[in-house]
Amino acid sequence: MRMKLVFIVCLISAVILGCAKPPLAEMESARAAVFRAQADANAAAFAADSLARAQDALRRMNTEADNKRYDAARTNANEAIQAAEKAIADGKLKAGMAKEEAASLVAGLRPEIEETSRNVNGARYSQLNLDFRALDGQLKNAHDAADMAEADQIDGKYRDAIDRARGVRADLADINQKVSNAVPRKK
Repeated sequence: MRMKLVFIVCLISAVILGCAKPPLAEMESARAAVFRAQADANAAAFAADSLARAQDALRRMNTEADNKRYDAARTNANEAIQAAEKAIADGKLKAGMAKEEAASLVAGLRPEIEETSRNVNGARYSQLNLDFRALDGQLKNAHDAADMAEADQIDGKYRDAIDRARGVRADLADINQKVSNAVPRKK
């Protein structure tokens, strides 16, 4: 009797395992979620880590399904969906932050350029020992780069706008440092 019971349990287990089906709905949902995340410009630009996790989970899902490990495939499908949704949410959040940072940096460039220009003109008036042709060239480059930063910001290229604005600020700091170093020190 005991042998018969063990045989029946084994037979039922074999039938259940043999009849297991791939989690097609979950797998299709995972593919769709990862595709949406890949197509989202903000997710691609600002949430590359989350997007990579989603893509990796999708690859693992396919491997597990091919090897008929359907529970693992289902788990990876759910992980891919969650990572894809996180990539989209993170991308939106980080894009908003970049937009604000770009706006702040770009808005401050013109006053900083004008202040630096006044410093150079003051140094020229004071007849400090400086290469004013080079300083004027640096100021022109700063104006041009500020124009490009503004254009990047308008075009929604926030990272480019931020990078250009930071470059302008560094150039202006360099010009101001040169002027400051040329001022005679009292002993």
